[in-house]
Amino acid sequence: MDPLFISAIVLLGVMGFVFGAIIAVVARRFAVKTDPRVKHIMDALPGANCGACGYPGCLGLAEAIAKGEAPVDACIPGGKEVADKIAEIMGTEASERIRMVAVAKCSGGCENAYDKMEYHGEMDCRIAYLTSGGPKSCQYGCLGFGTCAEECPFGAITMVDGLPVVDDETCTGCGVCVNVCPVGVMELIPYNSKVYVACNSRDKGVAVRKFCKTGCIACRLCEKSCPYDAIHITDNLAKVDYSRCTNCGICVAKCPTKCILDKIETRPKVYITGDCTGCGECKKVCPVKAITGEEGEQHKVDMDRCIGCGECIKVCPASAIRIIGSPAEVAS
Repeated sequence: MDPLFISAIVLLGVMGFVFGAIIAVVARRFAVKTDPRVKHIMDALPGANCGACGYPGCLGLAEAIAKGEAPVDACIPGGKEVADKIAEIMGTEASERIRMVAVAKCSGGCENAYDKMEYHGEMDCRIAYLTSGGPKSCQYGCLGFGTCAEECPFGAITMVDGLPVVDDETCTGCGVCVNVCPVGVMELIPYNSKVYVACNSRDKGVAVRKFCKTGCIACRLCEKSCPYDAIHITDNLAKVDYSRCTNCGICVAKCPTKCILDKIETRPKVYITGDCTGCGECKKVCPVKAITGEEGEQHKVDMDRCIGCGECIKVCPASAIRIIGSPAEVAS
């Protein structure tokens, strides 16, 4: 074998060894130490990479939690279960977080809201909005192309009659739909809140009537009838204060355009027992005039009118009012 060839091989081998040794020393000397808790936190996170926490993916959040820069309950989709797991890893306790779900602040779907033009383009709300605000006459309403449903990382939104319908049990409150909606129709409300305003328009009532059958006309009937001061008209639109709202449903019953929606499909009713003294207090507070009777006589409830708000139960001094829930109970 040619001596020159052998020497070349030896030289390359020596150079490889030397450079390898240098790389190994440099790698050890300048190695970035990783917190072992990051991996454990990553295993606890759902891995959706939705960005609801404000960090670039689950890894970014895991590193921030390990450094103490983010709270252990920062993962909104993970909820309490994930927060408790991460708290155990970090040796702390997770604080209570109110679970939130998304709702669509619009009820003007295919049947209720009018179009101002025919749209022939990309079926994406963000792109359609760039074309004169989209095809809807109401500039505040849902465009109906389902971008929120497509972007939802948990499949919690489906489109029904041109409107997004959210499955509360699947929704994690991550807020992705809120961020992608160009009109601002999607909103996060507490999971336990069953009443919400399905309108986003800030136009005056006369203008709303021209564009939509079910828009808020700022009539203030909801505001006047709420016994808990939980709903007010702001900028021509009804807004619910969820810290005060008790889900009584009175505003739902009073709204003339039915833009205030109730997630409770069948509300319970009340009936008055023979213990009634006929004081009439229940009759005075009933917001829908569902209770009738003369003073001193047992009062009765009109089941067709009763909305199950429960206001009468609170004022009855004889505790003579009972609540019933099933359709069979109501019928009997």
